Amino acid sequence: MLERASTMRIKPAVRWWWWTGDAVRGVTQCPRNAQGKRRGAGRTFASTIGACLTATPAAVPLSWHPSCFTFTSATCSGTWWISYRTPPHPLCLPGIARELPAERNRAPLAQAHAELPNDALPRFHLEKAVSHESLVIGAIENAFKRMDEQIERERMTRLVAGGCCALAVVYLLGKVYVANAGDSRAIIIRNGEIIPMSREFTPETERQRLQFLGFLRPELLGNEFTHLEFPRRIQHKELGKKMLYRDQNMNGWAYKRIEEDDLKFPLIYGEGKKARVMATIGVTRGLGDHDLKVYNSNIHIKPFLSCVPEVRVYDLTQYEHCPDDVLVLGTDGLWDVTNDREVADVVTEVLMGYEPNDPCRYTMAAYELVVRSRGVLKERGWRLANDKLGSGDDISVFVIPLGGPGNYT
Repeated sequence: MLERASTMRIKPAVRWWWWTGDAVRGVTQCPRNAQGKRRGAGRTFASTIGACLTATPAAVPLSWHPSCFTFTSATCSGTWWISYRTPPHPLCLPGIARELPAERNRAPLAQAHAELPNDALPRFHLEKAVSHESLVIGAIENAFKRMDEQIERERMTRLVAGGCCALAVVYLLGKVYVANAGDSRAIIIRNGEIIPMSREFTPETERQRLQFLGFLRPELLGNEFTHLEFPRRIQHKELGKKMLYRDQNMNGWAYKRIEEDDLKFPLIYGEGKKARVMATIGVTRGLGDHDLKVYNSNIHIKPFLSCVPEVRVYDLTQYEHCPDDVLVLGTDGLWDVTNDREVADVVTEVLMGYEPNDPCRYTMAAYELVVRSRGVLKERGWRLANDKLGSGDDISVFVIPLGGPGNYT
């Protein structure tokens, strides 16, 4: 699931994407304007690609582990099944040993053939245990980094700029891996219980990381920003006075005497959804945005934006899951106007209206979440059932069953 999080001023036409060949269902809808028409232009560019892995372990021999990758975009879609054995992973891959020219003529050390004392041997032979789970996490993290590098290479050849948030789900060997870089989120609904599988990465949640980078590399701030945070903007007449502040090492607040450098614009400014990095962008992780700069300046923001996702793991084999247990993925257009409990209640309500083996039930759950988050067009704009303002952002939702594909006949 990819979602635009930068400042491009293009928005695509209406797209509805439906999955009919498997148990995964997703719905995407672009925003409307006040007249009820689909908007062709807006503040952000929204493009959603869904990716998930599903498998039926019981359908193959126990010595083989299957995985299925389903990819859908506006231009192509496909499904690949992969089966493979899982031999022990090597700590070091074999390579061709090449002797450097400088080493050929180097005299051997006097102690080269000396026998090491027994108490020194463990220091050279201990190996850190590396689990299969950590290998999968590392592969996902590297995939995000390589994708970000590819976007950087292609931005010149294909003349494509911009960036997006990314939320991906991988099912492998009985475990679900949820990788998030941005402000999209995922939750698991299991027997009415809500299990968060990601968190939002915003200027507020990553304040200390951003401030620490600004502290270590002040040249990235362009002599226009300060890495310190204050409760409000400081005025010139307040020089020499004491004001509350916090830096990269602080969770609380303390007083400091205001100096000239403190008059610069803060690296992180605003609160909640209005918080921005360098007064420009409201997310701190994602892909792309290599050319994004502070308005009317030459200060690049990309050094503060990380492409590395946070990966959380859920072991499906630890629990017995029923057809109503699902994984819900959603962009911030959903979570801006609904909380976890409201999403769980809507999904449960919709699923109860269908037979457990009806494949449409997950599609309709995703559809209902999109519709309720958008709201109803009234005289004062799009409104929710509680008369609050509906979501003005793009809304993309996946509802993925955890209890198996069932008998879809």
